[in-house]
Amino acid sequence: MILLAALSLAVSLPLSAQSKGFTIGQWTEIRNAITRELNRSYVDSLPVARIEKAAIDAMLEELDPYTIFVPEEEKEDFQMMIAGTYGGIGAIIYKPDKNGNVLINEPYAGSPAARAGLRCCDEILEIDGVSTHGLTASEASDKMKGKPGTKVKFLVKKCFAGATWAAGDNVEVVITRERIHLPDVEYAGMLDGTTGYVLQSKFTEGVSNSVKDAFLLLKKQGMKRFVLDLRGNGGGLLNEAVGIVSLFVPRGSVVVTSRGRIEGSGQVFKTGSDPVDTEMPVVVLVDSGSASASEIVAGALQDMDRATIIGTRTYGKGLVQSIRPLPYDSQLKVTTAKYYTPSGRCVQAIDYTHRKEDGSVGHIPDSLTHEFKTLHGRTVKDGGGITPDHEVKAKEYSRLTYSLVLNGIVEQFTLDYVRRHEKIAPVEEFHLGDAEFDRFVAFAKGKEFDYRSSAKAMFDEMRKTLEKDGLSENMKPELDALAKALEIDKEQFLRMKKDEIIPFIEEEIVVRYYFQEAGVKLRLRYDTQLKEALTKPAIVIPD
Repeated sequence: MILLAALSLAVSLPLSAQSKGFTIGQWTEIRNAITRELNRSYVDSLPVARIEKAAIDAMLEELDPYTIFVPEEEKEDFQMMIAGTYGGIGAIIYKPDKNGNVLINEPYAGSPAARAGLRCCDEILEIDGVSTHGLTASEASDKMKGKPGTKVKFLVKKCFAGATWAAGDNVEVVITRERIHLPDVEYAGMLDGTTGYVLQSKFTEGVSNSVKDAFLLLKKQGMKRFVLDLRGNGGGLLNEAVGIVSLFVPRGSVVVTSRGRIEGSGQVFKTGSDPVDTEMPVVVLVDSGSASASEIVAGALQDMDRATIIGTRTYGKGLVQSIRPLPYDSQLKVTTAKYYTPSGRCVQAIDYTHRKEDGSVGHIPDSLTHEFKTLHGRTVKDGGGITPDHEVKAKEYSRLTYSLVLNGIVEQFTLDYVRRHEKIAPVEEFHLGDAEFDRFVAFAKGKEFDYRSSAKAMFDEMRKTLEKDGLSENMKPELDALAKALEIDKEQFLRMKKDEIIPFIEEEIVVRYYFQEAGVKLRLRYDTQLKEALTKPAIVIPD
């Protein structure tokens, strides 16, 4: 009987593998047959490349949101996404009208564009002799990008006077393209006499060294408490996450474990270098936009009782992707494993197909979660994302404020402001005055955008549903009265939300004069979530 069972097991394994192989071969043959038949008999010319790409994308969508096909023509954009680099001049452009000119919107600090004297509101009339009229923003951007070391020539209408030109002059500017790397550490500085702060936006190559350098510099400035801000950080390279954790825990500590379907594919990632500090209090700020590598850092430091995690529950992406080469210089980014924190928690959401509007994990019943213990015995749970030690919610903004930002009203006003002001006060002293806010209100009033309140938008949807169900006529007097009560004048609403709107305008303005780091400094001025987080006590380790 024992021998029979063993023989049955031995036979079933290869049969199973053969069955899967046969199924794959069967469907490959069917798909190829369909493509050949369509190519032979379909009434119109067959767009083979488009339908094959659509078929591949649809197939991968059935697996998870992170397994994607990258054709050769999209490799540059893919490289930009995973490494934060591209070949170009280092500037964000603005081109709302296809038949208009390109405006320099935001040059990056220290970029070739900035060194060549390009600044916000300069107009690009030509790129390598080609007029920008008739080009889309994407087409203009593509012409500005290119292989590092190559040159690109611009005809620029200058917004402000310079040493050798007057405002409005057309000037030829030749710039050598470089490999542009957007810094992962967007800002590092002291919040007060003892609290150091680092804002980290991504996990591309070298960021752990950047965080280390920033930490050591802040320590020299008197830092006694360190805040690592990972809010909105969607992740990146796993080894960089390990490198950041290694700054604060002993060498050889387990940071994360990955487990895949293939036998022997599991890996244990440990810190491989000596820490810079194992005693200083560390605070890690997270939110629903903190994902992947951000969750590895937060989860590992929480499991080792090394940091206090503050904010809101993280995104819940505990999947590891690998890049596999494919024919014709294409690539497959494929999910190959799940990762687990030192306590054994899987950060991956239980069901990643059903999430909240922002993509983060929704409510998870306690019955579906499991308890784990940190290094010193504190209880933590799985089920999706990292639950902070102290929940502190971010400031909520009105629908109007979001609409002003998303519809570009704030950006358009900022460009108008820059044209009228060659210089502004330093970031620490800059404030938008009442007269300029009045100008903004007048500017926004003249623009078409959805300025309804959330209540009015919900009411309008409810009324449509009532009309669809044939119930609105019976309730018409009540509905009309409620609609009138919810109606609000555009100018009145803008002035009502003045305190919400001004920080967004100020941030956009200071970036145009003092680059991206200035925007972070301005944002910190109004960051109520950070200010509340700094009042929370450090984690209490059980005796």
